[in-house]
Amino acid sequence: MRVLLSTIGSRGDVQPLVALALALRARGQEVRLCVPPDFGEWIEGLGLPVTPIGPELRKATAAAPPTPMTPELRRQLGEGTVAAQFATITEAARGCDVIVAASALQIAARSVAELMGIRYVFAAYCPIVLPSERHAPPPLPLPPQTPAPSPADNRELWKRDAQRFTEAFGAALNSHRASRGLPPVDDVRSHVFTGQPWLAADPTLAPWPDPEDGAVIQTGAWLWEDDRPLSPEPERFLDAGTPPVYFGFGSMRARPDLAHVMVNAARALGRRAILSRGWADLSLEGAGPDVLTIGEVNVRALFPRVAAVVHHGGAGTTTAAALAGAPQVVVPQIYDQHYWAQRVRKLGIGADHAPGVPTAESLAKALESILRGDAVARARSAAATARRDGAQAAARLLVDRAR
Repeated sequence: MRVLLSTIGSRGDVQPLVALALALRARGQEVRLCVPPDFGEWIEGLGLPVTPIGPELRKATAAAPPTPMTPELRRQLGEGTVAAQFATITEAARGCDVIVAASALQIAARSVAELMGIRYVFAAYCPIVLPSERHAPPPLPLPPQTPAPSPADNRELWKRDAQRFTEAFGAALNSHRASRGLPPVDDVRSHVFTGQPWLAADPTLAPWPDPEDGAVIQTGAWLWEDDRPLSPEPERFLDAGTPPVYFGFGSMRARPDLAHVMVNAARALGRRAILSRGWADLSLEGAGPDVLTIGEVNVRALFPRVAAVVHHGGAGTTTAAALAGAPQVVVPQIYDQHYWAQRVRKLGIGADHAPGVPTAESLAKALESILRGDAVARARSAAATARRDGAQAAARLLVDRAR
């Protein structure tokens, strides 16, 4: 079986697909990936073929305007990305038996699968991305919402969410489908998600709210078995004192002074700090011996050795910290990050900081609440029950269904 794994997003979107690719390869399947060019060198180093799609996201994110785009500009970008997807995914999927798409913005992947007569699977990394009357949809980077009726139930909010998807991508998608002899799509979101999407998230950390309805297949999180050791510099720093607090905002944009805010929060509690540069390129010159600034690192090796993890609430970072048994402070910025912050608080394995830009005082307060409370013990207990075979379960399911 030949499988194409496709996504558009940051490392948190790509790394689970790498985990699934390796699990499939271990079962003797042929796998290729279609991902942004930022990750090509890394994935090819693992012996997996890559077809790049779109521009380098890190550069595009750095150059993005800080103010919201107009609906017209969003429409133009939607047309551009749909056209690029049809061209690139079609080429990447040649000879494949199934396409697994893992992004709500993979608008063309299912149409490509239809044209080729092959299977298509949509996967999400967070329950709140998928429609359910048990929760409201996450805020989307689409044209601004009109005010919802008060009170608006979840069914109405999901209806509006579907309308925004169709308004943003429907015309471009149907234009390309028509040119290829395919019928039009009335509901873009339902078309992309299918009637039975997969949920690649831990059932304890992020459970599907209606597990008995059969509408969603929850496999568990797709975890890359990263066995790289830490480099000498972080090893020396960890060995030189008490466990530090890790700070990282991943691919998020950030104000230049955020590094100072984070380090000052740790110092207020007498803690050392590890600062991840991330895509915002956070740095702190002359910080002193109590601070280490790092680039990309194996968090599965690092997180079990830190006192706490302060982050933006990406699915990957939240899951990695939970697996490590490290208490968390989540400062959500966009989309599903608010969900992860709420789950961390509800499970008692950390604190949910107010969204947006933190201050040293607010971060220190949140850190103190988890380091001096019972979040440490609860985080360790939760780590013992977390599922670690999600990628293997998904690979097995793909192969079994092919048979």
